[in-house]
Amino acid sequence: MGSSSRRALVSVSDKTGLASLGKRLASLGFEILSTGGTARFLRDNGVMVTDVSDVTGFPEIMDGRVKTLHPKIHGALLGRRQNLSHRQAMETHGIHPIDFVFVNLYPFSETVQKPGVTVEEAIEQIDIGGPSMIRSSAKNHESVTVVTDPGDYDRVLSLLEAGQEISAALRRELAVKAFRSTSEYDRLIVTYFEGLAGSGEGEKEESFPERLTLDLSRKQTLRYGENPHQKAALYRYSEEQEGGVAGARQLWGKEMSYNNYLDTDAAWKLVNEFSEPAVVIVKHNNPCGVSLGTSVLDAYQKARDTDPVSSFGGVVAVNRPVDQAGAQEMARIFLEVVVAPGFTPEAKEILTRKKDIRLLEIPVQSGLGEKPEVRTIAGGVLVQSPDTTVAPEISGLRIVGEIQPTPGQLRDALFSFAVGKHVKSNAIILAKDGMTIGIGAGQMSRVDSVRLSGMKATRPTAGSVLASDAFFPFRDGIDEAAKLGVAGIIQPGGSIRDEEVLTAAREHKMFMILTGVRHFRH
Repeated sequence: MGSSSRRALVSVSDKTGLASLGKRLASLGFEILSTGGTARFLRDNGVMVTDVSDVTGFPEIMDGRVKTLHPKIHGALLGRRQNLSHRQAMETHGIHPIDFVFVNLYPFSETVQKPGVTVEEAIEQIDIGGPSMIRSSAKNHESVTVVTDPGDYDRVLSLLEAGQEISAALRRELAVKAFRSTSEYDRLIVTYFEGLAGSGEGEKEESFPERLTLDLSRKQTLRYGENPHQKAALYRYSEEQEGGVAGARQLWGKEMSYNNYLDTDAAWKLVNEFSEPAVVIVKHNNPCGVSLGTSVLDAYQKARDTDPVSSFGGVVAVNRPVDQAGAQEMARIFLEVVVAPGFTPEAKEILTRKKDIRLLEIPVQSGLGEKPEVRTIAGGVLVQSPDTTVAPEISGLRIVGEIQPTPGQLRDALFSFAVGKHVKSNAIILAKDGMTIGIGAGQMSRVDSVRLSGMKATRPTAGSVLASDAFFPFRDGIDEAAKLGVAGIIQPGGSIRDEEVLTAAREHKMFMILTGVRHFRH
């Protein structure tokens, strides 16, 4: 107790780097205070430690629930070295300062993610002493260095081994990190118990908590936002190590821009609607070409040919690894981004000859529909569940009227309706043989979107299928579709004028499929 050596308190659940930490502290002459499993681990690795119970004069009790909550520990952490009355109190009560704290917390998050974990098991992983020591140390960071991340061990120890003191700036940086760790820990606990609320029998499940906290970590600062005068950064969910566009692995090319990320995300979400080989080309956050195919090459050529002008400088998403033939065709024009589950060595060699292209790799179906959608408005945010529905199974579709679609037309109807889910409203899709023929996006009236889809068509529209993201309020959209030679329409239905719309379809000898599912995208 009377030792004049510096003291370090070490109590960790994550044992990463612990043996090295203990040995290096011992070689620096530190007295190491420790508890429970950490103390046993250090002793097993030949490091001498002092049990916290020997310092407090009080044993660990209640299965280790109470061990560090004692004035001899927290006084040693909170006592201000420059404050005379604090020093006198420490001297009077035999409290010796603790200068360094290496603490991380019980694995609550890992525990509650295990299948079948009970509430009692989760509760036992709620750390009490750890957060208390971390907060005490961080509060008194003018005197105490607190380290919660094993990745920072070497950073601190290297300075000490070089005979240097820990600067005030570094102590503060580590204190901020420590406070963040306890804040995130508490958020995980709150989220877990909020998830239990409403799961009991007879209780109504609440989808959205009263208070919403998003745990996001900055992945990178971007050059600018949508426009050069706007600042921007990319954040991703802290617990997500991989997944989605935010976790994509960039294989080639210059830094992604804000707009690149938006377009890549739109393309990736759409291409993953399909199990067959598919290619999506996005420009300004709307698909300008989508196609199914027998190969990457086949699908890409047909998607590009939907709108060759807009495809130039577009973002391409593929749901299969890009092969040599597909890469050779892609390399013929300028593309901003190609995102896929992988690239063959030959494809990568071809595409990396183009210095301005970006290649991103994401596991197929990764990061889709897993988090609520959050959008900012002035003064707050809107939150909704992701739109993971496309259309009912074929047995749930309503084919109204006397004209029945052929199997090929039904396939095109489902394909085009899936595409329409990802097109800005009002959205109209013309499709034939598993590829888009024309896309009308973002118009203020549905009939104008129908006209635009025909204007954008680069192939004959006769015999195509038309998909609408929402119902037709009037028959004028059907009449315009007839001018394009549309064979049939798939739409949600639900208008008070559905009979008028159906009558128009009958007059023009079109089939009509009602899905009952709307896909506005604003």
